[in-house]
Amino acid sequence: MNIIVDDLSGTQIAGFLQEHVQEMRSITPLESKHALDLEALRAPDVTFWSVMDGGSVVGCGAIKRLDAAHAELKSMRTTPRRKRSGIASLLLEHVLTEAKRMGFARLSLETGSAEFFLPARKLYERFGFTYCEPFADYKPDPNSVFMTRSL
Repeated sequence: MNIIVDDLSGTQIAGFLQEHVQEMRSITPLESKHALDLEALRAPDVTFWSVMDGGSVVGCGAIKRLDAAHAELKSMRTTPRRKRSGIASLLLEHVLTEAKRMGFARLSLETGSAEFFLPARKLYERFGFTYCEPFADYKPDPNSVFMTRSL
């Protein structure tokens, strides 16, 4: 597997992200959905990575700069057929290393509170994230959980 910075110009990653947004919409009420679409992920304050296995996208993740010291983890996804195969851990370790290299001192995230998101929350806990209050422009939401960690 190879982790690459992705400019989001390929059709394969566009389809992968469309599946992600559709899945989030099927689980989370629209007013509580915070997954970024393709155009939002192309913003200059976002760095996006794809995990490639051969010629296939099997995972992705991004960070969005909030300020000089704080970034947000966005768009973490593993293809359903490869869940629980270590892709998310590999990618999260890479993102944490890169965020620190970029000069960030803190990385925060929003994820869902539903049972579907329990494996993600457990992954983040294993990587040192702790629960916190809403950050940036987020508001308290019963469908959201907020986590953060120092780098």
